[in-house]
Amino acid sequence: MIRTRALVKRYGAVTAVAGVDLDVREGDVYGFLGANGSGKTTTVRMLLGLVLPTSGEAEVLGEPVPRAARSVLPQVGAVVEGPAAYAAMSGRANLALFDAMGAGGPRRTRRARVSEALERVGLGHVDDRPVRAYSLGMRQRLGLAGALVRRPRLLVLDEPTNGLDPQGIREIRDLLLDLNREGTTVFLSSHLLAEVEQLATRVGVLHRGRLVLQDALDELRGPTGRVEVGTPDVDLAARLVRSAGLAVDLEGRGLRVVSADPAGLVRLLVDGGVRVERLVEERRTLEQVVLAATTSDAAVPA
Repeated sequence: MIRTRALVKRYGAVTAVAGVDLDVREGDVYGFLGANGSGKTTTVRMLLGLVLPTSGEAEVLGEPVPRAARSVLPQVGAVVEGPAAYAAMSGRANLALFDAMGAGGPRRTRRARVSEALERVGLGHVDDRPVRAYSLGMRQRLGLAGALVRRPRLLVLDEPTNGLDPQGIREIRDLLLDLNREGTTVFLSSHLLAEVEQLATRVGVLHRGRLVLQDALDELRGPTGRVEVGTPDVDLAARLVRSAGLAVDLEGRGLRVVSADPAGLVRLLVDGGVRVERLVEERRTLEQVVLAATTSDAAVPA
């Protein structure tokens, strides 16, 4: 769906994007992560043909961008650097105008498309108030509705939950997951790791303009080598584990054991008379993965 090769963008002496090789596959929810100023928005703008790369190549939906932008972009829904709208017009009128510019489809079904898009983002109740009277969260929802009018194959979003309260964030998260299940590939640029961790199937991490990490989220969040054990027999369990030469920390009604063999650990405990109520293999969080990638020597450009 998206592929770049050695994508570079320089502004004078400043390199905003330095040789990025993105690989976004059909059906992904791809979390594009990085701190503010890392080059995420510049990369997104190049993918949409809004900024020309200094060097390198970009493909969207299998076509070169910006050369094939005219045929590609009608299949892409996007919200970049905040939603755009005519402030004096209502949200519904804005979407109708956007649709009339060729975003959606036949004129006879325009009203239905606009209503459906507004309903999906939680703005189905909007009246004729001008957009200037909308809150930031409502504007974000309207921008997303504008992207959905296209009924896109690919949805490209830059910080889509900005300005939303926790309930709104959850609603947008559920909507994106629903769209993905229906066949839309989602490319989500964000610095909110907790949100991306609940959405993404694959992630890429940008640091100082360089892509320092790109893989399936499940692979990145691999086991830490520690196992959490819940048991009412904490003292007995700790003695057995220590006698086997394993490191252990006590934690209330449980313990945390350094073990590369969870099944063997269970056998050791059960054979020793320990009642095991819970056993969870500890996995790395996305925050731990990103911090490791962005603080290592390899992540710092020469």
